Amino acid sequence: METVAALLSSMSHSSLQGFIGVTGILGFLGCILAAAIFRIKEQMDQDEH
Repeated sequence: METVAALLSSMSHSSLQGFIGVTGILGFLGCILAAAIFRIKEQMDQDEH
């Protein structure tokens, strides 16, 4: 969580390229988390059947 906070604080002080890069990193992290949650939920549904 500290890493995300450091990224966000650095993003406010950086150039446009840094802002876009941090936005991309956070978007990619969100996709990874969404995929993980989806797979866990899918596996739990499979275990019930």
